[in-house]
Amino acid sequence: MPTVYINAIATFLPNDPVSNEQMETVLGVINGAPSRARAIVLRNNRITSRYYAIGDDGQPTHNNAELTIEAINRLVEQSAIAKTAIDVLSCGTSTPDQLLPSHASMVHGLWKNKPMELNSASGICTSGMNALKYAYMTIATSGAQYAVCTGSERVSSWLRADKFNNESERLAALEQHPIIAFEKDFLRWMLSDGAAAMLLSDQPNDHRTSLAIRWIDGISYAHELEPCMYAGAIKVNGKLLPWSDASPESWLEQSMFAIKQDIKLLESYVIPKGVQSIQEVLRKHRLEASEIDHFLPHISSYFFKDRLVEAFSAAGVAIPEERWFINLDKIGNVGAASSYIQLEELFNKKTLKKGEKVLLSVPESGRFSYVYALLEVT
Repeated sequence: MPTVYINAIATFLPNDPVSNEQMETVLGVINGAPSRARAIVLRNNRITSRYYAIGDDGQPTHNNAELTIEAINRLVEQSAIAKTAIDVLSCGTSTPDQLLPSHASMVHGLWKNKPMELNSASGICTSGMNALKYAYMTIATSGAQYAVCTGSERVSSWLRADKFNNESERLAALEQHPIIAFEKDFLRWMLSDGAAAMLLSDQPNDHRTSLAIRWIDGISYAHELEPCMYAGAIKVNGKLLPWSDASPESWLEQSMFAIKQDIKLLESYVIPKGVQSIQEVLRKHRLEASEIDHFLPHISSYFFKDRLVEAFSAAGVAIPEERWFINLDKIGNVGAASSYIQLEELFNKKTLKKGEKVLLSVPESGRFSYVYALLEVT
């Protein structure tokens, strides 16, 4: 198959960065009681700023499709081709604006471009990488010359205090402590908004750096492990009860649509399965860890970074820490967009040398999936 190249990358981060001290002002206080989890979570994740598509009045400034089209418009502006030359739009997100129509359809509607092929990749963090793989495969099989893929999240509206007040009031009425469970409150201090887009082509740039895609591989362990991160459901005995099978009253009383994470499962499996998965893809592609010049792991917290370095080293996957590139602390965890945003900074703001190898590593804890991509500077 022909080589496929990433020729341009652009990002859009809404509004001004939000500091740790501003977070609860923007997201709101649940039932008048400041979060007990906030300080602990922020100390561990070491994120110092993030972006929200929420204005000072607490109202949304952008929806997910609007964030995505802003990134696409910036991508086209920095590219040497007309948007009408693009035949494929592939979009990944965890947080579409609605159940139906698909996210890519809504983005295409805003773009006002031309008839084109669409793909909407669902899931959590790996949805952005799956969107990249679809665009890559379309060009590699001669289905198009140019494709745009995106990763985006607009999660802030899911994290607003008003989404949890009904549950808190129900707990108080039952004379229970009206504190939202840690599995829900934890993620209020972890996630942020943003979008990024990549332009793929069957030809490299003429006068500037491109990234050749050597391979993209995904691995799921859902056959072994129960759900860990989920929304639109409640977990009962390790299984998910979907919102569609629950009473409308329980949707609010149990904050059913909130994003939740089973912290015990996360801590038990995210590192071991990360080690297992990277060993599998390196072995499959006969790639030595020493050959990786830039390692871009998507992590949700620096708490996991130190443990990952230690676990990789113990497993014989020794990638020197000076080759790791992470910008979580200043950008926040933008889910499906995070790997794009990491790569954009490396691609546009760092000095890359021809022949250098870049490895993207994107896990998601939904049911423990991992996607890896090897890129080569050309």
